[in-house]
This record gives sequence, structure tokens and C-alpha cells, in this order.
Amino acid sequence: MSVSPGRRRGPVGASDQTRLMAKIALMYHERGARQTEIAQELHVSQSKVSRLLARAAEVGIVRTIVTVPAGVHTDLEEALERRYGLAEAVVVDVSGDEGEVTPALGSGLATYLDATLTGGEVVGISSWSATLLAAAAAMRRSPARVVDQVIQIVGGVGESRVQVQASRLISLFADATGAEPVFMPAPGVLGSPSARQVLVEDPAVAAVMESWGGLTTALVGIGSLQPSPLLRESGNSVAERDADELRAAGAVGDICLRYLDADGAVVRSDFDARVVGIDPERFRAIPRRIGVAGGERKHDAILGALRGGWLTVLVTDVGTATRLAAADGPPAGAEPAPADARP
Repeated sequence: MSVSPGRRRGPVGASDQTRLMAKIALMYHERGARQTEIAQELHVSQSKVSRLLARAAEVGIVRTIVTVPAGVHTDLEEALERRYGLAEAVVVDVSGDEGEVTPALGSGLATYLDATLTGGEVVGISSWSATLLAAAAAMRRSPARVVDQVIQIVGGVGESRVQVQASRLISLFADATGAEPVFMPAPGVLGSPSARQVLVEDPAVAAVMESWGGLTTALVGIGSLQPSPLLRESGNSVAERDADELRAAGAVGDICLRYLDADGAVVRSDFDARVVGIDPERFRAIPRRIGVAGGERKHDAILGALRGGWLTVLVTDVGTATRLAAADGPPAGAEPAPADARP
């Protein structure tokens, strides 16, 4: 808050009022005097002090200055929101390699969720993401139930120990929010489209898929076509022949194993027909879709997801956010890339 000297304006006599406004403003904002003390010292009514303080702000004698703390990137967040039509962007003050970025993004997402999960939510969560796992582990246990259900929206992927991690993610989130956990009793990818069709007709699997229609929020990581060393070691990476097919079709990354191109359109492939997970149309119908990802390796995937309108909220690191803010976004007023687009 700053107080500027009054200027002589208007007819003779107005300067006395201006002088009094400036004096009251200085006493209140810079000396910290209470309104009652000012009224007593200047021999005016407290109501007049209050009225002149309000008037001082109107005419510019008092100006509010907001000083953004170090490590807070409000301007960058607003730039991302405007460019990509996001409801909210959360920029975490971290940079570096993936090992440094992941835990910080997890903590940033945990803080965001602690503040915005207020009750009555039905949350869908993807089965594998190191960042989501870090977020779930960092979340504080809520004293009241803030989520009714947390539902797995893509099957466990890869080896059995990967599916254990998927269960751990759901369980940690449920414990922190008081939610009832709902697990997908299926792998994320089947060997053939016909095998997938048989599995999704199973009553237990079909019931979970039906519940996706009631989701209010989705929490997802954003994957790149090039797997991280952690994913490769876990057995959670896409088979090389599938990766080659997806790469040739223009894929840059995925959300819930639905691979997308640089403009955010779904890349249809044999792999896509074998996925047991939420379909793009149903995913985009979820009111709040929170994506968390960062680092150089995932830049193209994050940009594609933003251009395609997959997310309403993005949590990312400051380096990635800076690059995204400078990239070409979707044209103003453009519709999201169609979910059934082909390369």
C-alpha cells in the first residue's frame, strides 16, 4: 500500500479536503494508527475518517501494490491459462532433471488438492504415474471426508508389481481423502482387441467402467512416447513394436494410455484397440481434469494435451511452463481436436 501526495484539483477549498484525506491516509496506512485514534487526534468523526479513507483510494491518493513473493509465478500461470483456456495453472518453483522435478510436482499437486477438494467429489485416477504417487504420499489426511469415491480409470499396466503400485496409489489417495476406493480388476493392455472385448464384458469390469460416467474430477499423469528409465525397468513401457507404430502415426505422448499427436488428436492404432481404460470422449466430459507433468522429455506430450483441450488444470515446473507460454497454442476460440481423429 502506498500513499501519494494529494494534488490540487477543482475549485478553491477542495485542497483542504484533499490535504485531510492525504493526512488520514498516511496516519492509517503508514503509521498504523487506528481509525478511532485518527478521529480523536484530528477532531473529526470516525465515520468521516472511514469515508475519507475510501475516497482516498478512489482518487488515487492510496494505491494498492501487490508484491509477489519469490518462488511464486502468478504471471506465468495466468499466461498459460489465457493461452490454453485452462481454468487454472499451477507452476511449481523447481527445475532440473526428472528426478528433481517429480517429487516437487507431487508436493505441488498435493497442496493444490488439499485446498480444492472440499467435499462430494468422485475422483478418477490413472493407474500409474510416479508424480501422482508422490502427490498421494504427500497429501495430508483430511479430518473430514472430502471425496466420496476414488475410481481407477485405466487398468494396471505391465508386470504384477506395477499393478501393486497402482493399487498403492489409489489406497494412499483414499486414505488421505476418506474416499471409498474402486479398483479396476484388469490389466491396462490386452494382447488383442478380441481379448479386450471379452474382458470388458465381465460384470466386475463393466461395473467399474459404468461408474466413470459419474466422475467430477480426474487426476492424470502425462506420458511421453519415450519411457523413463523407471517405467522401462518396471515393465510399464509400451512394447517396441507398438511404440514404432505409434511413433509412425505421429504420437507424442499419452493420457491414460490414449496416445495423442502434437495437436492433441487421438492416434488410433492396434494398441489403442487393446486398452482397458477410459475413452477420450468420456474423459473429456469430466468437469475438472487435472494433469501433472514436467521436464524436457514430456514437453511435446504436455503441449499436445493442452492444444487438444484434454486438461482444465495443469501442474508443471517453471521451466516447462516458460516454454509452454512461448509455444503456439490453439487459435482463439478453436474447438479441441476431435477425439476420433486419425493421422
